[in-house]
Amino acid sequence: MSEHHVVVENLVKTYPGAATPSVDHVSFALPKGEMLALLGPSGCGKTTILRMIAGLIEPTSGAIQLNGREISQTPVHKRNMGMVFQAYALFPHMTVAGNVAFGLEMRGVPHTERGPRVQRALDMVKLGHLGDRRVTQLSGGQQQRCAIARSLVIEPELLLLDEPLSNLDAKLRDEMRDEIREIQSRTGVTAIFVTHDQDEALSMADRLAVMSAGKIEQIGTPREIFDAPANEFVAGFIGAGNFLSGRVTAPGEAEIEGLGPLRFEAPASVGSRVKLMVRPHRFKLAQPGPNGFTGPVESLVYRGQILTLAITVGGKRLTADLHTHAGQLPAKGETVTLAVAPGDVTFLSEAAA
Repeated sequence: MSEHHVVVENLVKTYPGAATPSVDHVSFALPKGEMLALLGPSGCGKTTILRMIAGLIEPTSGAIQLNGREISQTPVHKRNMGMVFQAYALFPHMTVAGNVAFGLEMRGVPHTERGPRVQRALDMVKLGHLGDRRVTQLSGGQQQRCAIARSLVIEPELLLLDEPLSNLDAKLRDEMRDEIREIQSRTGVTAIFVTHDQDEALSMADRLAVMSAGKIEQIGTPREIFDAPANEFVAGFIGAGNFLSGRVTAPGEAEIEGLGPLRFEAPASVGSRVKLMVRPHRFKLAQPGPNGFTGPVESLVYRGQILTLAITVGGKRLTADLHTHAGQLPAKGETVTLAVAPGDVTFLSEAAA
């Protein structure tokens, strides 16, 4: 039996008449109790993967294993998965408790057992006092928690969440993000959720699978994905970046087009072309010197704790995020130097000159 709770192998989905697959030979494995985020732009295949795992869409080919069992052909009602949809899919004519109890009724759980299990699930999501209320009387966040309770009350082997926070306003989204993560950690349920929101994925998931055009570009921890992106697509999709191209002139040093020399710590062949990246928060204000770029401040955006500024050097625009408590901050039009440590320069790719 696999040591992983969920194993997806070479999963493919090609819709009739489509020139290319919506999901193109996707594979990943998920240990028990871990939360995985499928992250990517609209149309990249992430929701299709979730729906194939749920049994709502039949794969063209490939295998899906849950707890060592092949389930690709198992009917959806026999997969024992909890699902939380973008639109919650609650029954408006039922009470909160009635919605949560629905899955237990469908599974033939005795009435005497249903009541205590529903109450435990509602307590878990802080709705224990609202069981008799109609779902139409709940706020957006309460409806989301009701949907989560309904998914967890059946004690699923796997929890699936499809863009679970997209219908909430920004403040409530942040609160529910923390709550979902806390509930998942406390229950220990294995979970997969789909999102296009990088902040959501970075803050909630144990691991991220970044997708593009039906394929997984990179899978790893939030820190691995953010600090060591596998390619330019991942780097650009997860966080902001200053992308730099140049030629390696010496070990650990490249001449960047329009900017001059830049030292970095990745191995690269002298004479090769490289693509590098500097995250905006890696730049610091400094005196002119090595790994520093000097130019006039073109724009300033005050964000409370962070000041985002842009300078232009050699026709190239560089963006930096500076902490507003870091002493005297520059003014628009002032000439400043942005410096970066060689270890904070991200290596993306190398090609022959």
